Amino acid sequence: MNHQITGLHHVTAIASDAQKNLDFYAGVLGLRMVKKTINFDAPDVYHLYYGNETGEPGTIMTFFPFAGLVRGRKGKGQLTVTSFSIPMDSLDYWMKRLKKFNIPYTAPQERFEKEVFIYFEDNDGLGVELVANSIDERKGFSYGQIPLEYAVKGFFGVSLAEEGYERTAGLLTNKMNHQLIAEKGNIFRFSASGKAGDFVDINCSPDAIRGLGGSGTVHHLAFATPDDKVQLEVRENLLIGGYNVTPVLDRQYFHSIYFKEPGGVLFEIATSDIGFTYDESKEHLGEALKLPPWEEAHRPSIENALKEISLNIEKFMD
Repeated sequence: MNHQITGLHHVTAIASDAQKNLDFYAGVLGLRMVKKTINFDAPDVYHLYYGNETGEPGTIMTFFPFAGLVRGRKGKGQLTVTSFSIPMDSLDYWMKRLKKFNIPYTAPQERFEKEVFIYFEDNDGLGVELVANSIDERKGFSYGQIPLEYAVKGFFGVSLAEEGYERTAGLLTNKMNHQLIAEKGNIFRFSASGKAGDFVDINCSPDAIRGLGGSGTVHHLAFATPDDKVQLEVRENLLIGGYNVTPVLDRQYFHSIYFKEPGGVLFEIATSDIGFTYDESKEHLGEALKLPPWEEAHRPSIENALKEISLNIEKFMD
């Protein structure tokens, strides 16, 4: 199983307002919107992708914004916190910035060695962390509203709230070539690469209420695999292990398979070899509404159904 799973690919969550979502993730946090497309299963709903400059695996946060959708409930059986990586000495900057935009946040907390974080929530209540650390060597992205020395670099990791950790840990270590790399209290950290951006924390929360879907909750967690050939090998191995895995689905910018992990979180395995420059140049990522070929004939009706969104970067300058 070596290198069949290389780390995290993306996190997909549910929102209630596309413009507010864009303002929060691209405006306040400074992520780049690398793709504006549609939910392939619901073409009257956007699918918005945010990431670093090119939308590399391990940086990609995506959303299905269903207008007016009621809030879900965070709890066990869900990915409850998505953590973004920031430079070690940038927490003061980010606390001032969040305060400027009236976003409440916790006091800085320590979790593992050389790791300090603050927690806050987006407009829908989705759990977000900024983790200041000295181990992430990736470059950040900014539209210019955030100095590059403070810019978000991509994911730091994710946190799953689970009844227990053993069965999910078994899946990660036996079928997805992760290793247990740290533990503290009821938190068990796994990674396929050992690098920032790929950490999966299992938070054992047996007494927590079970989560319910809705806006402000995560739909699925995607792991990266190199290409179609390796993805099929992963799929076969999961089927042998008794997991109910979907056929390969074409998501245009990657190919995907899905299955439920033992605790109830929907996992995806996504290929890394296509990418977001498939239909746009690097310089113009996220600018135009991109549709899959099978929906191009319906572009007029799709565009009429979608509320136009745009980023007014001046609103988010320091």
